[in-house]
Amino acid sequence: MSSVLYDTPGPRAKRRNVVYTIVFLAVLALVVWWVLSALADKGQLAGDKWSPFVTDSRVWTTYLLPGLTETLKAAALSILIALPLGALLGIGRLSDHRWVRVPVGVVVEFFRAIPVLLLMMFASAVYREFTTVSSDFRPLYAVVTGLVLYNASVIAEVVRAGVLSLPRGQGDAAVALGMRKGQTMLYVLLPQAVTVMLPALVSQLVVIVKDTALGGALLGYAELLSQNRQITANYGANTIATFTVIALIYIVLNFALTTLAGRLEARLRRGRKTPSVTLPAQAGATDVPSEAVSGA
Repeated sequence: MSSVLYDTPGPRAKRRNVVYTIVFLAVLALVVWWVLSALADKGQLAGDKWSPFVTDSRVWTTYLLPGLTETLKAAALSILIALPLGALLGIGRLSDHRWVRVPVGVVVEFFRAIPVLLLMMFASAVYREFTTVSSDFRPLYAVVTGLVLYNASVIAEVVRAGVLSLPRGQGDAAVALGMRKGQTMLYVLLPQAVTVMLPALVSQLVVIVKDTALGGALLGYAELLSQNRQITANYGANTIATFTVIALIYIVLNFALTTLAGRLEARLRRGRKTPSVTLPAQAGATDVPSEAVSGA
């Protein structure tokens, strides 16, 4: 038996796949054992390097939780601004008017081509030279500005691709009903494209959360990852332990985000598949009360 994408493996291929799997797991176990042995030889697995995260609550209240709060603050502000801005830019790229479509396309391609770190650095320099923003808030402003400019451009392409992926008949049907271009986009195309765009949008939101760490690396923004310097300075050379705990926090945070988005996507897909049953009128048939239909 075969499908369009691949041939179903036979008995010999299945045996080979089992052997390959066993070999891969054995090699992976050896690599893990070698890494742990190297860490143990360097004293990185000693209990005193990991115990502060369990026995000393100040590690969390003074460094990790405040850093997580700053990460969430920058990410939330960036998401709240980038999503509607990206949607507007995506709709602008779909405009029938060349004087709208071309400038919007230039803006999207320009900011999409520049690394987000450079955008943060440029934004920080602009805020320092041409504004009165306090140095205490300047890193946050620069991080959010860089993330918004880059991710809004990426989201614009996601929106454009999601709308273009819809069948052409959807827009034609709306036009036939007398809907204007803006009404067709707002009430017909975008709601249907949401389920198509959602996986890519969620991936981009995860990127926003992780990219806040760039502001801590070069701009002095006190986000989660930057707290490793403070922790290692105050609790000894436990760099591996600190990075491991911070990585686990990022994993939990992004897993919660993707899980929430996955449930939202499933709910939207179920809503689209829910059939709406209508009873056609028949000649000579008497009207049936709605209560009788629902009780049938």
